[in-house]
Amino acid sequence: MRVILGVGGGIAAYKVASLLRLFTEAGHNVTVIPTDAATRFVGTATWEALSGNPVSNSVFDDVDKVNHVRLGQLADLVVIAPATADLVARAAAGMANDLLTGTLLMARCPVLMAPAMHTEMWEHPATVANIATLRSRGTLVLDPASGRLTGTDSGAGRLPEPADIFAAAMAACEGANHDRSPTASAPGSLVGRHLVITAGGTREPIDPVRYLGNRSSGKQGMALAAAALAEGATVELIVAHVEVPAPDGVDLVQVETAEQLRTATLRAAKQADALIMAAAVADFRPAEPVLTKIKKRPDGVDPVITLVRNPDILREAVEQRDAAGAGPVIVGFAAETGDPTADPLDHARQKLVRKGCDLLVLNQVGDGKVFGLDDTVATILDAHGAEPVEVAGTKTDVATAVVARVAAALTGRG
Repeated sequence: MRVILGVGGGIAAYKVASLLRLFTEAGHNVTVIPTDAATRFVGTATWEALSGNPVSNSVFDDVDKVNHVRLGQLADLVVIAPATADLVARAAAGMANDLLTGTLLMARCPVLMAPAMHTEMWEHPATVANIATLRSRGTLVLDPASGRLTGTDSGAGRLPEPADIFAAAMAACEGANHDRSPTASAPGSLVGRHLVITAGGTREPIDPVRYLGNRSSGKQGMALAAAALAEGATVELIVAHVEVPAPDGVDLVQVETAEQLRTATLRAAKQADALIMAAAVADFRPAEPVLTKIKKRPDGVDPVITLVRNPDILREAVEQRDAAGAGPVIVGFAAETGDPTADPLDHARQKLVRKGCDLLVLNQVGDGKVFGLDDTVATILDAHGAEPVEVAGTKTDVATAVVARVAAALTGRG
């Protein structure tokens, strides 16, 4: 197999020598393309000695062979490690200002990126958006490991171990996703399908300054949108308050309140093949929002805010579909804590029956769980008799599993 091993300019470049040896010992022909910055950490002599091939990072070397075109065209696999914040950004932007990024634009084989950078860089909204863009285009982007970084810092951003990167690359070439999960869908399984996804937390105004809201960050909804795009779907993304950007390629509809979300969702669901309700909808809203800011009264009397129920959008979407006799596969989400009457899974099973949706994704929430975090544990319940499936990992992992179940449900319908 012809492998392009792109090396980014980070201190973790030294680990990639071990990854290169894994590829060569497995019998693969590896061409290493380091960025100019990468050669300041590990010299070209090292890459040539370990790969047995000449190494260049210039589009002006071997011009007669048109390397910036040929290398990507002939590759069976491209692996980028470490994928620095700069390299990720340039790849997401489609830049071709060196041999490596030019090769990426030409490649039509599996592409795997193994990011490594400081935690603040990994979590920056620009990097989050760039990663989502790459994943939406089919690039397999591993999540970085957590631990000691450069200097005294610790956190998410370490390069995954070379053996893990190698295993993920081999799985990618076999048509599997990076963790060989049985919940992964076949590439392109949603081509020609229209998915509507809701994301974020609604905000219900109390007065012009204050509102009732919740802790939803919108990360799960954005991951679902990226996963659906990666499978070829057209995605209409209806977002309330979110803390992360939407992936490129979605049809974005912005709302604020539950009533606005209801109107947009019921309209969009009529033309959808699937509806995934990942938004955190406020259960209640103030009965009469005040038009001016509520102030502290001199007499010390506190204001009384009367709440009324918001509409049950998930249930209404099911009723709308059933009344029409046909309509989308509908996925609901349940954030449960459990109580003295039942555990979270029991509550989710009851909600699945009440709502009438096809699938229900259970998140167990509480102090330090789910909201705003990248790692999560979810259980997917099926109204049609399949056993519950638990998915532990990143929100991207959960999104991949949910989208796979949606694709399977649509295939079952024909």
